[in-house]
Amino acid sequence: MKPVQQILNRIRWDEDFAKHQFTIAYYDRVEKDLISVDFSELQFSSDDHFSFSFVDEFGEIHSVPYHRVKAIYSDGVLIWHREH
Repeated sequence: MKPVQQILNRIRWDEDFAKHQFTIAYYDRVEKDLISVDFSELQFSSDDHFSFSFVDEFGEIHSVPYHRVKAIYSDGVLIWHREH
């Protein structure tokens, strides 16, 4: 299994691969459930190699460690997953 960072970097930097619609599913410890986020909403900081962030519909910033990513979908098809 490829590390999640490798898949996310390919989406970010491979223009042909990135033409698809990607969704990231991560485990939220507060909700105790998987939360799905469109890849286009994610923000990657060049000085943080352990997490990404996004702003939800209420304007709240969420920081998600890579180890909580459980699945990646391309055009609705599961392309990567980690056991829960």
